[in-house]
Amino acid sequence: MTLFASLTALLLALFTASLCIGSAALTPWNSLPALFGLGDPLTVLIMQEIRLPRALLAALVGGSLGLSGAAMQGYLRNPLAEPGLIGVSGSAALGAVIALQTGIAALFTLALPLMALAFALGSVGLILMLAGPRGASLTLILAGIAISALAGALTSLVLNLSPNPYAAYEIMFWLMGSVADRSMTHVTLALPVMAVGWVLLATLGRGLDALTLGEDAAESLGVSLTTLRLRLLGGTAAAVGAATAVTGAVGFVGLVVPHLLRPLTGARPSTLLGASTLGGASMVLAADLAVRLVLPSKDLKLGVVMAIIGAPLFLHLIYKTRREIL
Repeated sequence: MTLFASLTALLLALFTASLCIGSAALTPWNSLPALFGLGDPLTVLIMQEIRLPRALLAALVGGSLGLSGAAMQGYLRNPLAEPGLIGVSGSAALGAVIALQTGIAALFTLALPLMALAFALGSVGLILMLAGPRGASLTLILAGIAISALAGALTSLVLNLSPNPYAAYEIMFWLMGSVADRSMTHVTLALPVMAVGWVLLATLGRGLDALTLGEDAAESLGVSLTTLRLRLLGGTAAAVGAATAVTGAVGFVGLVVPHLLRPLTGARPSTLLGASTLGGASMVLAADLAVRLVLPSKDLKLGVVMAIIGAPLFLHLIYKTRREIL
């Protein structure tokens, strides 16, 4: 309980800081009441239409990625597993790129995230066709890698054949990932789909705990591996697909956060699910704050900052694990 209380306090502190820090010089005494429509109209507009959606999306996306990463690592019993392993992120990115390239994204505001979400859900259907509902974990991984590679290749092909340099420029920046310039409309679109994913993934706790004993032992305890797999794929597709659809690609959260928190949870998958949700939300909020504070005059992207933060952390974890083995 101490861990969850600490993570919750950290999340609330970072969320409050995200609301109070920005390019506009606003004090907490002016900005926080503006969330409820109190004070200067311009301050109310900044808080309700710019900072609040940005902070909400950072927390929602981080929580979705952290939860999905913990679930994926628990199911595959592999600490190197992460949500992108099954191709959801790459497929969502491909959908968004096609929407930008064909001009569909210019037709109406939600065309891009809806296209990305459709491709993410479609990738799961393709995985089930390739691996089968009863396919082994190795088959699932291979199918996911194949779909991810195909989505990446098609995304590169679209960029390569793009006749419009401005469209290619917009695609490149979208692929870097960001929660800036998002509105409550994006939150309204992503939240219900993410919530479905959270519910599906949250129900995996007992099955993942049993799976630590092996697949045969888990089945003897009454765990249906087929149902567990379907919930994992559906939940990951909904949570990560919706996150990628509204923010672009944000990496390393689902890989690093469960690693950092696993020793603090006793390596119990059911406990790690909740802890990784809070930890992922906190990490993305912290990274988004770094985006605003490090180079405020530049359009620094969240995905770039996450890669800069996540890669050294992951290398440190690999080195630490190697020393423990030796």
